Amino acid sequence: MLHSALINVMVKAARRAGRSLKHDLNEIEHLQVSLKGPANFVSLADKRAEEMLYTDLAKARPGYGFLGEEGGQREGTDKSHSWIVDPLDGTTNFLHGIPQFAISIALSREGTIIAGVIYNPANDELYIAERGKGAFLNDQRLRVAGRRKLNECVIACGLPHIGRGDHQLALKEMAALQDKVAGFRRFGAASLDMAFVAAGRLDGFWERNLSPWDMAAGQIMVREAGGMVSGIEGHDNALTTGNVVCGNEFVRGELVKILKAV
Repeated sequence: MLHSALINVMVKAARRAGRSLKHDLNEIEHLQVSLKGPANFVSLADKRAEEMLYTDLAKARPGYGFLGEEGGQREGTDKSHSWIVDPLDGTTNFLHGIPQFAISIALSREGTIIAGVIYNPANDELYIAERGKGAFLNDQRLRVAGRRKLNECVIACGLPHIGRGDHQLALKEMAALQDKVAGFRRFGAASLDMAFVAAGRLDGFWERNLSPWDMAAGQIMVREAGGMVSGIEGHDNALTTGNVVCGNEFVRGELVKILKAV
């Protein structure tokens, strides 16, 4: 199908960086047996992917700002537009050779996300969304799942790990939902969790303490697939608070109600 020039720029950049990450993923298997471990290698793979993305996006759209996980904020001459990029979402998965990771690229115009691309190079799944034009997975139109009974829903979540987040709160939130849903999933890459919600593979997702690059592309993906995205308070902006809840209108509303009561 035909995409806009903007989406073509984003897809081209994601695919080039994706080839680099896929090559690096193949090296991980060999590095797992070394005493040193592959952590330093993954850090370099992450940084290399971000520089490739920055180079390609800056060449195509000179002057746009750039917010990346590795390099932070890079100001541009165009103050209206900014790329929000995670070059490797799901680093721990990548580190262990688990093929659940993605490149996430979003474009913000005057503070509103207008386009997003999420690409998993391990299985060549490419999610795209543009404001007002819908969301797609490998050119197939996406719609969020239509379930309206929480006990039939599979919900994804994040779980804080060592040195990060409120572990006790996470346990309380899971306990509050556990007997109300069909199942939990914890996949370890927020951008793909949100893409899965957009694709109807998951009914809902929530996580706390995320950064804008974790969910900017996922936000427009879910909304363009007919879903809703908010912070955990229900009316707040997830990109500002760092806490996100999404799903169809019913599921998001139920999750907000339960999580706010914890």
